[in-house]
Amino acid sequence: MNPDLVLQNWQLFASGVWMTLQLTFLSLLIGFLIALPFGIMRARRVKYISPLINGYVYLFRGTPLLVQLYLIYYGFSQFEAVRESILWPILREAWWCALITFALNSGAYATEIIRGAISTTPKGETEAATALGMSPFQVTSLVLVPSALRRALPQYGNEVVFMLHGSAVASIITIQDILGAGRTLNAKFYVAYEGFITAALLYMAITFCLVGIFRQLEKRFLKHLDLKR
Repeated sequence: MNPDLVLQNWQLFASGVWMTLQLTFLSLLIGFLIALPFGIMRARRVKYISPLINGYVYLFRGTPLLVQLYLIYYGFSQFEAVRESILWPILREAWWCALITFALNSGAYATEIIRGAISTTPKGETEAATALGMSPFQVTSLVLVPSALRRALPQYGNEVVFMLHGSAVASIITIQDILGAGRTLNAKFYVAYEGFITAALLYMAITFCLVGIFRQLEKRFLKHLDLKR
């Protein structure tokens, strides 16, 4: 192990960290925006729509993330209709394909997390809100969803960490994330461990920070439920 080699190429890893964080948090944001309405509709079992959401969730939870990335990045380019469409400038770029894949994957998992949190919310909370004269929309937006999101924090914290680790597959399609930076270092200087060990340490450091953040959030928002870890 040659630490000097890593220090001399710190900019490579700094760029990789930025790319990883960018992909991870944009994917989580888009995935959450997908999951919130989908989770509510799944919990409410909205006619005709729920089966479609079930299919989407099953598809992205039932297949490996790497396979999904390959299908979107390499698969769409095989269709002439896609190459001639207005979406081609986006779908031909590795970064956009990775973001789309990660966002859809995260959305599927977050949909189940939100659905489960809504389903386990005590009926007394919504009944009390209804008794106060709130409309169904007010009950959902002001009582049910905030309560469910608080309960979902531990599970969603796990999803954030899984998405961070899963984002490492982006290096397979030439994206220079943390793992991609490690592979580049190893290939450039013909070393075996420096790049991968540094990448592992960076992933561990980011994970440690994320776990700490979610533990603080749980202590704040779940204290009254006695659900602290």
